Amino acid sequence: MPAVTVPDNLVLPRIETPAAPLAIRPVKRITDAPAGFEGEGFPVRRAFAGVPVAELDPFIHMDQMGEVEYAPGEPKGTAWHPHRGFETVTYMIDGTFQHQDSIGGGGLITNGSTQWMTAGSGILHIERPPDQLVASGGLFHGIQLWVNLPAADKWLDPRYQGIEADNVLLLTSPDGGALVRVIAGDVAGHQGPGATHTPISLVHATLEPGAELVLPWPRPFNALAYALSGDGSAGSEARPLHTGQLAVFGPGDALALRADTVQESRHPAFDVLILGGQPIGEPVYAHGPFVMNTRAEIIQAFADFEAGKLGSVPADHIGNA
Repeated sequence: MPAVTVPDNLVLPRIETPAAPLAIRPVKRITDAPAGFEGEGFPVRRAFAGVPVAELDPFIHMDQMGEVEYAPGEPKGTAWHPHRGFETVTYMIDGTFQHQDSIGGGGLITNGSTQWMTAGSGILHIERPPDQLVASGGLFHGIQLWVNLPAADKWLDPRYQGIEADNVLLLTSPDGGALVRVIAGDVAGHQGPGATHTPISLVHATLEPGAELVLPWPRPFNALAYALSGDGSAGSEARPLHTGQLAVFGPGDALALRADTVQESRHPAFDVLILGGQPIGEPVYAHGPFVMNTRAEIIQAFADFEAGKLGSVPADHIGNA
């Protein structure tokens, strides 16, 4: 799981230990992510399955894509499809995805890069492996996250931003045992590169065996930790957390994660995606590719899509319409 790595964590800025003790958040629940398929048939784990919507707010949906080793000819993606009312975040850990949208955004998302698309009032896009990867096969592993927008922002003009791997902010724990990649938001006074409409923080942390990570976390934010691979524990009670499990935290001032001292050989460290944000607190009505506040707005979104009001496939498009 390369994403972004450094030869020596100790050269990185440290997350300082607070002078006053922080209230470590307890774990409210741990859920298992069921397996499924998305798009043209690539395997995913539904990370938020079984979690009440109120505990996810401002997040809507998250898939762990892969981890899968494709044979030649096997890689799959999605066809052109619409979105409205939220932001999609595609974070590639291993492998390459090619993105294109109807407002001219796009490019390759690969090994530690993130594609952040604000659907806003409406957009079409496609994500698929490039032809070279389809021909060769290879490792494919990433995350797609849906971040809700408040009602006042659902009609914003669509926007695209690419966050390259070398722009991700890298930090480490006081003892150097954890590599902390800040993709978006403020973490212990350090600001990540992602620009978000809804205040959130998004972090990918790698904890070496036996390492502990304590992250100060804004009390108004919710807090979630998803185990991408490896074995460890979470929260003030050190609840066990394993590959494909999500920890939902209760109130407090900081998150605590620990890696078990023994890890399996395929995944020698404990890799965790940590995320949280300011809850929006509005009604959520989500259906298919749209996230709005009411059923009437969903019906209107489908009607607008059918009428071509959410954009059109560019002439130089990739994939099939």
